[in-house]
Amino acid sequence: MTMSKTYIPKEISWLSFNERVLQEAENKEIPLIERFKFLGIYSNNLDEYFRVRVATLKRLSQIGVKSKNILGYNPKSTLKKVHEIVLLQNAKFEKIYSSLIQELDKHKIHIINEKQLNSQQAEFVRNYFIGEVRTRLMPYLIEKDSELPNLTDDAIYLAICLFNKENEKKRYAILEIPTDVLPRFTILPEIGDDKYIIFLDDIIRFGLKDIFFIFEFDEFSAYTIKLTKDAELEIADDISESFIDKLSRSLHQRKWGSPVRFIYDRKMPDDLLKILTKKLNFGPDDVVIPSDRYHNFKDFMRFPNLGKKKFYYEPLIPISHRDIQPGKSILSAIKKKDIMLYFPYHPFDHFIDLLREASIDPYITSIQITLYRLARNSSVVNALLNAVRNGKNVTTVVELQARFDEEANILWGNKLQEEGVKVIYGVPGLKVHSKLLLITRVKNDVTQRYAAIGTGNFNEDTARIYTDHLLLTTNLKITNEVLKAFNFFNVNYKKDNYYHLVLSPFSLRNKINLLIENEIKFAKAGKKAFIHLKLNNITDSEIINSLYEASEAGVSIKLIVRGMISLVPGLKDVSENIKAIGIVDRFLEHSRFMIFCNGGNEEIYISSADLMTRNIEHRIEVTCPVFDKTIKNELKRIFDIQWKDNVKARKLDASLTNKFVKPGEEPFQSQVEVYKYLQKAKNKTSEKS
Repeated sequence: MTMSKTYIPKEISWLSFNERVLQEAENKEIPLIERFKFLGIYSNNLDEYFRVRVATLKRLSQIGVKSKNILGYNPKSTLKKVHEIVLLQNAKFEKIYSSLIQELDKHKIHIINEKQLNSQQAEFVRNYFIGEVRTRLMPYLIEKDSELPNLTDDAIYLAICLFNKENEKKRYAILEIPTDVLPRFTILPEIGDDKYIIFLDDIIRFGLKDIFFIFEFDEFSAYTIKLTKDAELEIADDISESFIDKLSRSLHQRKWGSPVRFIYDRKMPDDLLKILTKKLNFGPDDVVIPSDRYHNFKDFMRFPNLGKKKFYYEPLIPISHRDIQPGKSILSAIKKKDIMLYFPYHPFDHFIDLLREASIDPYITSIQITLYRLARNSSVVNALLNAVRNGKNVTTVVELQARFDEEANILWGNKLQEEGVKVIYGVPGLKVHSKLLLITRVKNDVTQRYAAIGTGNFNEDTARIYTDHLLLTTNLKITNEVLKAFNFFNVNYKKDNYYHLVLSPFSLRNKINLLIENEIKFAKAGKKAFIHLKLNNITDSEIINSLYEASEAGVSIKLIVRGMISLVPGLKDVSENIKAIGIVDRFLEHSRFMIFCNGGNEEIYISSADLMTRNIEHRIEVTCPVFDKTIKNELKRIFDIQWKDNVKARKLDASLTNKFVKPGEEPFQSQVEVYKYLQKAKNKTSEKS
C-alpha cells in the first residue's frame, strides 16, 4: 500500500482538528463569549502545535532522506503544506474575530484602542498605566550591531518605532507585554449603557511617551510581534546526574529553543520587519505570518465576565453517581460493586471524597497514585498530604516529562517529599502516562484493595471541562495487577505477568492486534464482527493497517476520534467498512474506550492510551478491561449516543473538509444526551431506593 493515499500525515490531520475548533467560534448557535473562548482554544492549540509538531518536522527535515524513513512521508513538503493551511486558517480566524467584535458592538460592548478613548477613559488609562503598568515595562533598544535579547517563547512584544519629525531621526525598541502579571483586558468606565474594554497592548501604546521621555522623539508607533520556539526537550543521556537536575537544565535550554514561527502586525514598516527577521536569523523556509494588530488570543480564554447570562453556556450541575450516597462510605460502595465515574457529568468531588475517606480511615495502610498533570491548587495533593499526617504510607509516581507541566511537577514533587510522601520520578526512558490509584486496607489481618483506573488525569480543573472515565473497583483480577504496576514503578523493569491489565510498552500493540485479528476471524466465518473505538488520536501505521485488513474482511468499524486521525475511512477496497466522526463541543472529548464484538460476548476496555506509536512504545499506559455488565452496557450506550450526534459531529474522511454529519429529523447533541442519560440512570436508582 502507498502511504500517501492511505495515511494522512498526523501534522496535517491535527490542523484539520483545529479547524473544527475554529468552526465552533464561527457557530452562531453558541453563546457569544464562548465563541471568543473557542478562538482562544484554537490559538493556544496552534502555539503548542508549532512548539512541538512543527519543531519536530523542522528537525527531521534537516537530516535528509533518512527522515522520510522515520516518518513515512516527506517532512519538507509536509512543512510547506502546513504553512499553506495555517495561512488559510489565519485568514478565516481574522474574519471570525472581526465578526465577533461587531456582534459585541451590537450588544453595546466595545473593544476600543488607545486612540478611541474619551477624556474620562483617557484619564482612567493614564492612572492605570502609571499606577500598575509602567513599573513592569523594561524596553530594549535595538542597535544595528547588537543581537536581540532572548525573546520569551509565546510571549507578546511590541516592536516600537520612535520618530522625530524635525530631524527625521528614527530609533527602534522592543518591549515585552507583561501578560503574566497583568490582565490582558481592562474594563473601562462606562458611557451610559455602553461598556468598554481595552487590551493591555493599547494601554502600553497610550503610555509610550512616558517610557521614552528621555529621548527627543515626538511620534511613537508600536506593532505586536510573537515568537514561537522549539519546545521539545533535549535531555542529554548522562546517567551520573540526577534526572531532576537534567530536566531543570533542559527547561532552561527550552528558553533558548530555535524559532519555529514568527507572527507580526502586517502594518509594521518594512525596514523594522527586515531588522527583526535578520536579527532572528529567519530564512526562506521559516514560518513568518503576517497578522492583525493583536496576537496571543489564548488570553480570550480568560475574557472578563460581562455579567450577561446569555453570553455564556448554562452551568452544568454534575450529577452525583447513582451508587454513591451523600454522607456514606465510598469505600463500602466500591466494595459492593464496580463504579464508573464519567467526568464532567459526575462530580470530581467523588474522587476527592474517596481520598479524604482513605486518609482518615484507621485501617487504611497505604495509598499509591500516579500524578501526571495536577490542578493549580490541588485537592488531590492536599488529601495525600493529609493521609501522610494521619500515618499512612503514601507513594506518588510523579511524571516529570508531562509536556509544559514539567516545572510545576518538579515543585509538586518537592512539596510532597518535604511532607514525607515517597515520590518516584517516573521510569527512566519511558513517560508514565497511566492514571492509577491503589488504596490498601488491612483489618483483622484481611487485606482489601481498592483501585481507580482512569482515562484522564487526577486533576479537578480539567475534570470540569474534559470528558473522562474513571473505574473504581475491588475486583481482584484488577487490583492485584494494579499492585504489580506499582511494584514495577518501585523497582524499575521488575517484569510481571499481566493477565487482565494491558500495559504499554509491553503488551498493548500485541493485544490490539489480537483483538482485531479475532474480529477478522469472526467476519471470515460469516459471523457478526465489529470494532468501536472512542479515542483522541489514531496515528500508528501498523494498527491502521490492521484496521484496513479488518475492513477488507468485512468487519464493521466505527471510530469517534477527537484529534488526529491518519487513517482514511471509506476508501474503495481498503476501508469501505470504516466510518469515522469527530465531536468538538463544549467539553473536550478526552475519554478513551474500545468495544470489540467478540462473537456477541463483547470485550470492552478503557485506556489512558491513544493509538499513537509514542503511547504504544514509549509510555507506561494502562488499558483496563471492564467486567461489570451494567458498566459495559453503559459504555455501549454512550458510544451509541455519541455516534448518533448530528449537531457537533463532523465526518472524518480523506477530504479533510470537516463537513457536519447530516442532521436527522431532530437535532441530537451527544454531550447534552449523555447528561440526560446519566440523569435518568440516577433517577431510576433513586426511585428504587
